[in-house]
Amino acid sequence: MALQAGKGTTPKGAATEEQAARYVRGMFDQVAPRYDLLNHVLSFQIDKYWRRRTVGRVQAILDREDARVLDLACGTGDLTLALTRAGRARVTGSDFCHPMLTAAAAKNARLLFEADALTLPVASESFDLVTCAFGFRNFVNYRRGMAEILRVLKPGGTAAILEFSTPPNRAFRAVYGFYSTQILPRVGALISGSKDAYTYLPESVRKFPEAAALAEEFREAGYAQVEYELLTFGIVALHLVRKA
Repeated sequence: MALQAGKGTTPKGAATEEQAARYVRGMFDQVAPRYDLLNHVLSFQIDKYWRRRTVGRVQAILDREDARVLDLACGTGDLTLALTRAGRARVTGSDFCHPMLTAAAAKNARLLFEADALTLPVASESFDLVTCAFGFRNFVNYRRGMAEILRVLKPGGTAAILEFSTPPNRAFRAVYGFYSTQILPRVGALISGSKDAYTYLPESVRKFPEAAALAEEFREAGYAQVEYELLTFGIVALHLVRKA
């Protein structure tokens, strides 16, 4: 399927969704060994706060022993483990990059499976909560991702999408833009050894819908309740959406 600008991630040189998916998977294969270090260094450790905030917003679900949770595009499992430790719910992590799942397993994330987030091998209405931290913007088709999350959520279930966004303040946006395009790629390339990955990542943020636009996309995709909050001057947005 050919890519349409703005409808999913568009890595340089990828003309189809299949090519985009291969690029993203290959990129994360390369950076997996240094992924956690880079997240902490490049965010000045603020990524830990973003995950804590996400866990706090869904704590009522995590406290339920009967609740089933899917951490989608879980990467190396930091959010998966935080969700597991926060309550009594049964938490499962999923990612389509095998080295990322290997890293997650090394941290004692127990329930993991390898799958594309757009075609999950699970039954409809399986989960009370679906989370996704910094993986949604890498989907090759955002609407298909929204539809798949909606499919696997139980009626009344919630999805929490933590993702980078565009800061609304013009002055701060300029400072952040300079950091993300000039400094972040250089530091990322130096530590990870992959220049392309840390050129792609800030570019993917620039192309990703702003928080309000993403919220509207969720409404149009059929979610009954949609809200979001901006974190750290709008660098990140946490969307909480509910299935009817």
